Amino acid sequence: MFLGQYAHTLDAKGRITIPARFREELDAGLVITRGYDAYLTAYPEAEWIKLAEKIANVPKTSDKARSYGRFVFGGAFEATLDSAGRVLIPPFLREYAHLEQEAIIVGVNTYIEIWEPEIWQQTFDDDAENLDAILSEMTRMGV
Repeated sequence: MFLGQYAHTLDAKGRITIPARFREELDAGLVITRGYDAYLTAYPEAEWIKLAEKIANVPKTSDKARSYGRFVFGGAFEATLDSAGRVLIPPFLREYAHLEQEAIIVGVNTYIEIWEPEIWQQTFDDDAENLDAILSEMTRMGV
């Protein structure tokens, strides 16, 4: 389970150090792709396979399903941690998430999000401001 948030820097090659407590679950590899807003999502290999299987089972006749598949898979990058626990984030993904020198790594249970710090803070503040509506929706969904 991925929990917590951590501030890290990107090096000149576009690598970011993954928090030590996350590394064991990522030893087999990970997939980094675009998030639904201006952030990146990193999945351990096993979680990525589950998501890929779900997407493979949606009807290819649905234009929204095809668009979603292109968004998720077209923006995906397979990666491995180096001996220092770093992972390369390719330029197209750094650009998508506005990552330059700093990043916030957020554990979200079964996956990780990687955010540009100012965008993370604004998103967090917006969510906190709308917490009542969020809690209401979560209750509606059975959480």
